[in-house]
This record gives sequence, C-alpha cells and structure tokens, in this order.
Amino acid sequence: MTAAEEREGLAAVRLRLRGNGVATRELAAAFEATPRRGFLPGQWHSVAWSDRMIPIPCGETIEGVDLQASIIRALDLQPGARVLEIGTGSGYTAAVMSRMAGRVLTIERYKTLATQARAHLDALGIQNVQVRHADGANGLPGEGPFDRIVVWAAFESLPRAFVDQLAIGGTMITPIGMAEAPQDLARLTKVGSRFEREDIGQVRLQPITPGVAAVI
Repeated sequence: MTAAEEREGLAAVRLRLRGNGVATRELAAAFEATPRRGFLPGQWHSVAWSDRMIPIPCGETIEGVDLQASIIRALDLQPGARVLEIGTGSGYTAAVMSRMAGRVLTIERYKTLATQARAHLDALGIQNVQVRHADGANGLPGEGPFDRIVVWAAFESLPRAFVDQLAIGGTMITPIGMAEAPQDLARLTKVGSRFEREDIGQVRLQPITPGVAAVI
C-alpha cells in the first residue's frame, strides 16, 4: 500500500464513520495517528482500512475498522480513564484507545499475539499500554476498578463477574449471545452494585474462551 492509498483508505473510513454518526474529533485523531497496516500481516495491507474481518496469527482475526470505531466510540473514553481490554489481538485497538484514555491494560490468551502486540506498540513509542499474556475470561479480579472495559468476544449471558471490576458509573461493552447466532452488543453501565444494560447493535464474534493457550 502506497502513502496515497493509505490516505485514501483513511479518508473513506472517515466518510463512513461520519455517515454512521460515529465520528468524533478525538476518535478521528486517534485513528489517524495509528497506522493500521503496521498491525497486520503484509498480505492484508491493501485492505487494512476495509470493514472486513482480517486474519492474524493463531487462527484469530482483527475486526473491521468500522466495528472497532463504533465500539470505541460507545465506550466514551475520557482523558485519564483506566481501560481493561479483553482480547488484544494485533494490539491495534489498544493503540487507538491509548491516545484517548489514561492507561490501557490489555489481556491476550495467545502468547504469540501478546508478544507481537508489544512489539507493534513499542515501535510506535506507546508507553501507556500494558500487554499481559493471561486468561481474561473473568477479567482481572482484584486489579480494578476500571473506568471502561471492552471485550472482543461474546459471553452467553450477562458477565456478572465483571461488576466489581468496574468503577461506579463506568461502562463495559461486550457482545452477549450464543456463538451460532447474531449476538447483542451490550453497553453495561455500573449503577450501585449492578449493571444497567443497553443493547446498541448486533455482531458476530467468537465466544469467550477460558484459559491460556498451551502452545501458541
């Protein structure tokens, strides 16, 4: 992908996000400052800014840029916010969020992906993201509270284990539903000791997988 193609791809994303009512100045600036193709295998650079799922190592995929933008927008990130991300993948969304929040702690069950994500972030000089190779299916009990939590995998039911990990008034975005059907994209707000749920769309993402990958 040439520099001109990169600019064209990013411009097309801006137009799509503006049309969907997702674009904000802060979100656009974060995307512009984060070279997406640097987080993708070389053979996929030509479609880096498309809204398609793109394969990455370990049999995983990176979500389409429009979906990523919509979810990050729904988080309503604020300067200084502490964010927990479950499902680091390539590290791209952590990099984008790092430019809009205070600190990002991102969890990845595949060691290969965690190592590559660290390298991608280091290459950009991003210092407010911590990548951890760990099991994130139940979050990180005892390490919160977090102001925002985002999960790039689906729970079959309301993930109540995360209530105590979220700050009062904090927001969690996660898909909820079965693997073989469209899942509800839920925005969960902590009110007292419970979640207040608002469904904001539908997605098809992999189910959450407990444990850490034994080999890769």
